[in-house]
Amino acid sequence: MPVKIPDNLPAAGILESENIFVMSETRAANQDIRPMKVLILNLMPNKIETETQLLRLLGNTPLQVDVDLLRIHDKESKHTSIDHMNNFYRDFEAVSHKNYDGLIITGAPLGQLEFEDVTYWDHIREIIDWSQRHVTSVLFLCWAAHAALYHLYGLNRKLLKSKRSGVFLHQRTCQHYPLLRGFDDEFLAPHSRFAQMDIDELKAHPALQVLTESDEAGAYMVLSTNSRNLFVMGHPEYQKATLRDEYLRDLAEGLEPETPQNYFRNNDPKQEPVARWHGHGSLLVSNWLNYYVYQLTPYNLDDMSAITPWEEEV
Repeated sequence: MPVKIPDNLPAAGILESENIFVMSETRAANQDIRPMKVLILNLMPNKIETETQLLRLLGNTPLQVDVDLLRIHDKESKHTSIDHMNNFYRDFEAVSHKNYDGLIITGAPLGQLEFEDVTYWDHIREIIDWSQRHVTSVLFLCWAAHAALYHLYGLNRKLLKSKRSGVFLHQRTCQHYPLLRGFDDEFLAPHSRFAQMDIDELKAHPALQVLTESDEAGAYMVLSTNSRNLFVMGHPEYQKATLRDEYLRDLAEGLEPETPQNYFRNNDPKQEPVARWHGHGSLLVSNWLNYYVYQLTPYNLDDMSAITPWEEEV
């Protein structure tokens, strides 16, 4: 089934060339169907790249998804034209009266700042609080996961001595959650961040469950016990070249980054990267959208009280 996107969104051509079914607003208006309504708060600098990555994953599921794109402020972006932002993105005030089946909040290049020093921190907190009343399930990615764990549960991250960048092996720590259906016992996923959550604090918190973890990269997928919040500490949406692009950007800025681990062929940055996580990323988003959005959300979005959380299967 398709993901519905605004007419003329640049991602449409890219996704169609990959045989991912997308549908314009005009065509979707002629269908009588209850699609999943998903809001994406895009905090990444290159908006078009990130929205394409996320739409690629949403478009690879059997559900029809209507997507709204949300921006955190109306300031001009260095990497995305103001015309693109004005044409395709909404301000929070334009959606705050609505309910959504799902919300995705992306990472952000803010890993070395204290949360309170982020210029839009109060706005982030407002949106997180709003999501707990107006959204069936929220998927927080990387920086957003750290920010939400701090705001909602008072758990703070710890800054690392150097950026953790690369593709790392993960293990399932729980066996029977719907989110993990189809997962191998071990799988690979990319990380790109300057901080890490204390896995012992996460495991000790009564409102959280660590579902997958890595010996090298720590906790990866953490789910709230009410099934409403999923925290993913890495970047399952990244494409093959994304970590390389970040590495080359940091080199050009004189930051002397370490080579992303387990990423380039033979760990040689002069060789091509090897993508080994796309299957996992697709399954993660598909399971989230199916089991934690579609199967939990009320048919009438005005009645958010009808949500019943999943429990671990025995």
